[in-house]
Amino acid sequence: MREIQLPLEKSLVKELTVGEELRLNGTIYVGRDQAHQRLTRLIENSEALPFELKGNIIYYMGPSPTPEGRVIGSAGPTTAGRMDPFTPALLDRGLTAMIGKGNRNQSVYDAIIRNGAVFLYAFGGCGALYSDKITSSEVLAFDDLGPEAIYKLKVKDFPVLVAIDCRGNNIFK
Repeated sequence: MREIQLPLEKSLVKELTVGEELRLNGTIYVGRDQAHQRLTRLIENSEALPFELKGNIIYYMGPSPTPEGRVIGSAGPTTAGRMDPFTPALLDRGLTAMIGKGNRNQSVYDAIIRNGAVFLYAFGGCGALYSDKITSSEVLAFDDLGPEAIYKLKVKDFPVLVAIDCRGNNIFK
C-alpha cells in the first residue's frame, strides 16, 4: 500500500496504476451534485472558484450529522456517476483526482486521460471507517447547501483504490 502526501503532483499521478491501494494524507475537498453544479456555473461565468483545483482531490461525499466529540459524522462515498455531467469541466480546469464509488461515463473517462488525472475508489458501507481517517473538517463554500456544501478535510491514512489511472486503465472493464 502506497502512502501519498497531498496535494497530488502530476509526476506522481503518472506513476499510479489501476488496482493500486493508496493511503492519502493531507487536504481533500468534498462536494456532491449541487456543489458541482455551482462550481461548473462559476467556471462558465469565468468567476473565481472557492479553492484551487490543480493538484487537488474532490471526494464525493455528504457527511451525516457530527456526533458530540467527533470531527465529522459518517463519511462514506456517494456514487460518482451523479457528478459525471459536471466533472469534465473541473478536470479541464486542473482537478487532479476524484474519490467516489462506481464507474464513470465515457466523457469523464476521456477527460481523465486528456488531463492526466485519476479516479480513486472509496468503498461503500465504510462511512465510519472513513470518518475515523478525517482529522479536521470545515465548511469552505456554499454553506446554504448543508451536507452538500463544499468541505475542506484533513485526512490521515485515508484508504482508496486506483479505479481509473491516467492512461485509461479501468478497474471496471
